[in-house]
This record gives sequence, C-alpha cells and structure tokens, in this order.
Amino acid sequence: MSLAMTRDEREAFLADLHIGVVSIPDPERGPLTCPIWYAYEPGGEVQFVTGATSRKAALLRGAGRASFLVQSEELPYRYVSVEGPVSLASADLDKHLRPITRRYLGEEGADAYLEATRDERAEGDLVVHLRPERWLTVDYRKQFEAP
Repeated sequence: MSLAMTRDEREAFLADLHIGVVSIPDPERGPLTCPIWYAYEPGGEVQFVTGATSRKAALLRGAGRASFLVQSEELPYRYVSVEGPVSLASADLDKHLRPITRRYLGEEGADAYLEATRDERAEGDLVVHLRPERWLTVDYRKQFEAP
C-alpha cells in the first residue's frame, strides 16, 4: 500500500493553512532552514516574502533553488515536501505581504502586525516564487483505510 498522496491530495494539503519550512543550500555550512508564512494555490507556485537584505534572500539568489515542507502536527501524520527553482521580485505590501499575513493572523491582526513591523521593512521585501518540480508526500492515514 502506497502512503503517497495523489496530485489533488498533495495540492489541497499544501494549500491548507500550515507553517512552511524552507531549506536553502549554503555553501559555507549546512542548509539554512527556517519557518515561514506562505501562500499556495493548487497548480501554482509557493510564494513567501523575505527581507531584501536578509541571509535567506542572499542564499536564494545564489542557489536559485530551495526545498519547502509542510506537515500536520496531529496523528496520523501527513507531509508534503517540494523542491524546485526560485525567482525573486520586489514585493508589494498590498499584493503580496498583506494577503499572506492575513492568511495567518486575520484582517485585524495582520494590519496591526504590519503596522508594528513597518520599520523592519524599511530596506524592502522580496516575494519569492518557488516552482515545485519534485514532490515527496506521505499520508499515514492511508494505513487505516479499508481496502
């Protein structure tokens, strides 16, 4: 029995609300791995925002690729991992950052958060687009399905 998700299952799971984990190669040490808020629509690209002068942005520019993981925290566990090329562009507050922040904090919470962190974004933000080329998925719930 395969525990792999179907295409529709994996894309729906990735589109659900999870904290993502991005992993970016670093030639000087182990990969940079950190949690992020993100957006994803089935069939599209994973999008997240990072500071233009951040270590994450510098490594993404250099590597041109990244891995990304989301998982469930409850039993039986499920996860989706993707890997692929990235592109970076200037982020727009209302087009990129506000929608992702509202996805996690709601409208009121997101607006308050963005106001409180405005100075942190003074040097600009980038929107990162990760195009999934390779998928790795597991859904342990499938172990308990009737044949």
